[in-house]
Amino acid sequence: MNDAHLHMVVNHFPIIGTIFGLGILIAGIAFKNNAIKNTAFVVLIVSAVFGFASMATGEGAEEVVEDFPNIGKKIIHNHEELAEKFILLLYVTGAFALLSLIATVKNHSKAKLFTWITLLLTIVSTVLVKEVGTSGGEIRHTEIRANADNTPTSATENNTEHEED
Repeated sequence: MNDAHLHMVVNHFPIIGTIFGLGILIAGIAFKNNAIKNTAFVVLIVSAVFGFASMATGEGAEEVVEDFPNIGKKIIHNHEELAEKFILLLYVTGAFALLSLIATVKNHSKAKLFTWITLLLTIVSTVLVKEVGTSGGEIRHTEIRANADNTPTSATENNTEHEED
């Protein structure tokens, strides 16, 4: 298992965790249920931990794939720049999620404020994580790139040309 494989294993957790954390947190706030909110806080904290692991394996993954055909350093650099912005925001979100979890468990007077701050940070994180995930996917999935050639491949190129009757 190389760094590219490790990166692929861990990089989905911050993406999915942030999205699920947002949904769970909204549900917890809507239902006014601390157990649901606490679940969201834990999911966001775990997402930040996996974000750290994803960043730790990113450079190694870059070294493995940067010279592959149809990839290039520019597309990897774009993903790296977005990931660096996202991870800082995810760390702050995770820290506020931890603060919110502690405040909620201790029934602190600022628990509601911390929860709303965590929600706001999670919304912004979710918007940014979509960009990070898409730019990461574009590294190996050329079909999702903005400049992808969507023209169908001809029968000749597929070696499936048929003679007409």
